[in-house]
Amino acid sequence: MSEPSTGRAASGQDEVVDLTRDLIRIDTSNYGDHSGPGERAAAEYVAEKLAEVGLEPRIFESHPGRASVVARVEGEDRSRPGLLIHGHTDVVPANAADWTHDPFSGEVADGCVWGRGAVDMKDMDAMTLAVVRDRLRTGRKPPRDLVLAFLADEEAGGTWGARHLVDHHADLFEGVTEAIGEVGGFSFTVNEKLRLYLVETAQKGMHWMKLTVAGTAGHGSMIHRDNAITELSEAVGRLGRYEFPIRVTKTLRHFLDELGDALGTELDPENMDETLAKLGGMAKLIGASLKNTANPTQLGAGYKVNVIPGEATAHVDGRFLPGYEEEFLADLDRILGPRVRREDVHADKALETGFDGALVDAMQTALGAEDPIAKAVPYMLSAGTDAKSFDDLGIRCFGFAPLRLPADLDFAGMFHGVDERVPVDALQFGVRVLDRFIDAS
Repeated sequence: MSEPSTGRAASGQDEVVDLTRDLIRIDTSNYGDHSGPGERAAAEYVAEKLAEVGLEPRIFESHPGRASVVARVEGEDRSRPGLLIHGHTDVVPANAADWTHDPFSGEVADGCVWGRGAVDMKDMDAMTLAVVRDRLRTGRKPPRDLVLAFLADEEAGGTWGARHLVDHHADLFEGVTEAIGEVGGFSFTVNEKLRLYLVETAQKGMHWMKLTVAGTAGHGSMIHRDNAITELSEAVGRLGRYEFPIRVTKTLRHFLDELGDALGTELDPENMDETLAKLGGMAKLIGASLKNTANPTQLGAGYKVNVIPGEATAHVDGRFLPGYEEEFLADLDRILGPRVRREDVHADKALETGFDGALVDAMQTALGAEDPIAKAVPYMLSAGTDAKSFDDLGIRCFGFAPLRLPADLDFAGMFHGVDERVPVDALQFGVRVLDRFIDAS
């Protein structure tokens, strides 16, 4: 493990923990509705931190309380295409009673910053702020323009955040061709000679859907063969237990080849149980990238115990691999059967790009300078990010929020989980890597 290079973004390393704590203490819980006053407070905080170092950030409020911040940092060579660094300020809700430390306290304990958003993704927001503030305080322009976007509403699909900006303020991103954002650049330690850093080059598409079955209402004491609840429950059970087939995307193939080289064995995507067992907490992320998924998440029916309802509903979180949307939807309809009406609540595309080019080289260069045993590899995110919106502008998107993590930390379990936390030294490592990455990009 390399020693911290104290001269690299030194003041940024000093303040990144405080920035992370401050952001966590602003409750930006996103309940999936129109509420979100915390996002406005977070936007004002971010704008103030950017204005302090001479930038002119703009706050865009798409709906009362749903606010995003965008600022442009002028680069040395303005003829070059710009780079977007984006993050979201909203978080999923948290129940304080379940946590070791209050999820909105930003507590520092056991070498970590604890709280909702510590890894998803106020850590990256804070690292970006720390790096940019250090560079501007010390007069170090980036090689090309940077566009910084701190966004609302990502946890509910981005309607009031990235989607709003892309649809109504696309000029903010003029000249931008590449972007980095969340859920990538984190480490997986193979052995004392090799640490893989997983860079997100693909993400699954989504179909959040509502299922409805209409039946015949009646008295609960009667024999009833057209019960909507029974019909829907059987369909949901079939769907929840269904094993979708493994599909090898180009990202999965590249990842398996790199991992196989690291482990000294050829990996068979059709027989992944043994491989996944070696990945610890990362198995959750990688396992979900092997196939389409459809998880029932909500059920609803009836209003009284002795009344058979005329309708029953369920909600399902469906995710499909790049190139397999049509197959996924056909499988759904076959599994659910003709009685179930399926409608989308929120749908979005899948993304996939190659693991090549100057930006990927810059990631490897920056990681290697701070961790001599680092190797960047591509992987697919089973969820989705604001990259889906920016892709509509022709921007090539990667997940790169660099963190060097303890080998025993269940990083995947931190996302939307209880006791979310990020190591202090991982934050400082991220600041140094991001600073080098900007120079190399």
